[in-house]
Amino acid sequence: CKTSSIRGRIERHFPGSWPFKSHALLYISGSKDINMDTGEVLASLGVEGAAAAAHALSLPAEAYGNDAQLEVMWAMKAYNHAEVYFNLISSVDPKFLKLTKTDDLIYSKFREDFPDFDLKILDPELLKSAEAKEKWRPFCNHFEGLVEDFNYGTLLRLDCEKDYTEENTIFATRIQFFAIEIARNREGYNNVVHNTGVKAKQQTKEQS
Repeated sequence: CKTSSIRGRIERHFPGSWPFKSHALLYISGSKDINMDTGEVLASLGVEGAAAAAHALSLPAEAYGNDAQLEVMWAMKAYNHAEVYFNLISSVDPKFLKLTKTDDLIYSKFREDFPDFDLKILDPELLKSAEAKEKWRPFCNHFEGLVEDFNYGTLLRLDCEKDYTEENTIFATRIQFFAIEIARNREGYNNVVHNTGVKAKQQTKEQS
């Protein structure tokens, strides 16, 4: 699939690196300075370069064709989304989070179509196999026009109690991400991440 080929290209460009955001930015800018942070690399692109990057990041993966640089930029956007989301559930009680304007509809439709779907540890085959794709397709298409960029690619954690790592991450569509994470939040599966984040912040305050 398209997302698998993108990940393969990322791994070839940046072997053994995860997360890859900073490395991807360095690759895009052509910089050789591995000590540059994200802000410095973006600044090095200049106004025109930054504008071009913003436009490229607004496109779905399919629009990139075989352009490796643009594919890496798309993947970087997906990682940024994942990073923000994980920080959010680490800080805010997940049961109070509202991810879209249609959370209730997404959740009810998801549990109607996938009543026995295991949210704790995802089975990649239930997302990526030919049979699974056929089952997911009508669910995903149901939200066309209701959820912005519903079919864009994003990153999804396999084990809900762990962070985004190379071993714990799979590419999925945005509506699959919303369906699974809304359900995880409402059914208490993301509480472990939240409790761990709260404890870490308390320990940091006590040590400071």
